[in-house]
Amino acid sequence: MINNCSVLLFCVLAALPAFSAQHVTVHPRPGFDTAEQDIIRQILDMERQAKEASLRRDADFSLRTLAEDYVAITPLGQVTTKQETVSARRSGQLRYEAMNVTDMVVRVYGDTAVVTARADVKGHQLGEDFSGLYRYTRVWVRRNGHWQTVSYQATVTQ
Repeated sequence: MINNCSVLLFCVLAALPAFSAQHVTVHPRPGFDTAEQDIIRQILDMERQAKEASLRRDADFSLRTLAEDYVAITPLGQVTTKQETVSARRSGQLRYEAMNVTDMVVRVYGDTAVVTARADVKGHQLGEDFSGLYRYTRVWVRRNGHWQTVSYQATVTQ
C-alpha cells in the first residue's frame, strides 16, 4: 500500500512543482539574449500554473501540458506515465495544504528548458501525511509552439 501511495503522491508532485519562484536563478549560456529571457518567463509562468493546478487538483492541466511520451521517475525509482499522472490527479485522494518552491534554476537550450528546484510540500493522501522536502528536475520542450513536460524526476531530501 505504501508503494502505491508513493506512486500516486509522486504523480501529483511531478505535475505540480512550479510554485512561487521566490528564489529563481537563471544560468544563461553565452550570448544570453531577449529571446532566452522570454523563454524563461514562459517557463516560470508554466511552473506557476502547475502549482495552481495541483492545489486545485486540475487533471486537465496535466492532459494539456504533459507530452504523450512523458516519463517520470519517483523518489522510489518507479517509472510513471502521463496516464498514471492524470489518473492520480482525477482520483482526488491527494490534498495539498501548502507548497513552497525555492532554489529554482532555469536553464534554456533552444526549444528545451531544464528546471531544478526544492519543494517543501504539506499534504495528505488517504489520511496519511506526505509532507516533506523534495528536489526535482523537470524538462520542458516546445513542440508546435506549446511547452510540454517530457521528463520529471524527484528525490526526497532532508
